[in-house]
Amino acid sequence: MIKYLERIPLDVIALMARLALAGVFIKSGLTKVVIDGTSIEFSGSIQYLFEQEYMVPLLPWKVAAMLATSAELLIPPLLVIGLATRFGALALLAMTAVIQLFVYPAAWDTHLTWATALVFLMAYGPGTLSLDYLIRRPSGNTNSVGG
Repeated sequence: MIKYLERIPLDVIALMARLALAGVFIKSGLTKVVIDGTSIEFSGSIQYLFEQEYMVPLLPWKVAAMLATSAELLIPPLLVIGLATRFGALALLAMTAVIQLFVYPAAWDTHLTWATALVFLMAYGPGTLSLDYLIRRPSGNTNSVGG
């Protein structure tokens, strides 16, 4: 049984990690905005969230809201297509650390799960099912995960 489990391609695991993380972060970002035709605006509750619930230190709520929402809406599509994956994973890992330390410290189990997948992507790359791989195409590399 173990020999069959060891045959699971890292490329498949990387794709699963990219898709799972993209889903989590894009859903969060979409709760913070209202999309009306061609315009995107902050939702009415965003000021409350960032002033009363999230309370990120050192940043005014508008700056924290803009940074977090932008990352949650821009990075997940890049993860899905596997473009700039390692940089996106690093940015989301930093965001996860802020959320863990300052916003929801009791949710360490969820954040550790995210961090594990993000560190996997940073260490091993997005795999061959990605634009990063197509752009870089390592020559002579037998390890299929990369990018």
